[in-house]
Amino acid sequence: MNLRSIRDANGLEGKKVLVRVDVNIELDDIQNVEEHFKLDIAKKTIDYLFAQKVDKVVLMSHFGRPDGKRDEKFSLQPLTDDVERALGRKVHFVSDCIGSVVIEAIETLPEGELLLLENLRFYPQEEANDAEFAKQLAAPFDIFVNEAFSVCHRAHASVVAITNCIQSYAGFRLIEEVKQLEGLQTTPTRPTVAVIGGAKIETKLPIIRTFEKIYDAVLVGGKIANEAMDQNISFAENVLLPQDFQGEDRLDIGPKTAAQFAQVIKMAKTIIWNGPMGKFEEKPYDLGTKIILHAIMENKQASVVIGGGESLAVVEHENAIKQVGFVSTGGGAMLEFLGGVTMPGLEVLKVS
Repeated sequence: MNLRSIRDANGLEGKKVLVRVDVNIELDDIQNVEEHFKLDIAKKTIDYLFAQKVDKVVLMSHFGRPDGKRDEKFSLQPLTDDVERALGRKVHFVSDCIGSVVIEAIETLPEGELLLLENLRFYPQEEANDAEFAKQLAAPFDIFVNEAFSVCHRAHASVVAITNCIQSYAGFRLIEEVKQLEGLQTTPTRPTVAVIGGAKIETKLPIIRTFEKIYDAVLVGGKIANEAMDQNISFAENVLLPQDFQGEDRLDIGPKTAAQFAQVIKMAKTIIWNGPMGKFEEKPYDLGTKIILHAIMENKQASVVIGGGESLAVVEHENAIKQVGFVSTGGGAMLEFLGGVTMPGLEVLKVS
């Protein structure tokens, strides 16, 4: 897939640039960031923009599900310091994402510093991919850069409609994600193994169905495994569900299942992992997930892609970011891309 890269944009000097990032990150019980990696990935593109002597750089993102209403518990303001540390530049928070308050903040923004706009999803028009809302987002800017692969499977205003209003490009990380995932999609080395966990069987079932047709083994754990078993959902023989569990409430895969999954992973040449095997936030129900992670880390022959917010939190907690192959910022986006689903946010950035 050939995307319009920000590197190909001419005449960036003096331009005002709006960058779609994704700071919809996992937080722990006391609101500490658990996915620092997701904040770090935009740095290369932002540093490049300043090296090209752009005038202003402004960041926009969503956070959580505020249902189209202003809700301070979903404000991006508490994340400002974390974004600042990740990007190595002073970041100023703006209390809205459209309108005069944004224009005024841009006018007074010191050279080399950044603005972080308020949660896009405070407006229902964002998820509706509303054209007028997109025009308001784009109005103060000359260039739009998408550096959020993780939202490219959504037809939202800040991802899709905005590209009809302003010159639009893909950031460096977005292009790298597509390149890495395309290789696994088109020419994976066999045996191929997909590890799918987490929750919401209704959202992950279509992906499991896709992978059971194209991968040698699909290992299903987490809450979705419980849901699949409770609903008597049948799968092909290459889809492996847990044989045992930890705890009466089935909050983690059991030792027999963990050993079986680890053995399958050991033989793989291509591994995709999305979602924990249990309630990893609570001991001892993190054991199955840790066994899977360490099995992946010990397989030095495999091409590995790990994605999904909870998976990233586990990898970061185990200090394994640099030991597990390629870490994707997308969860649902990664699975949909690998499953061959059309990605609206990528389609609008294709070179025609």
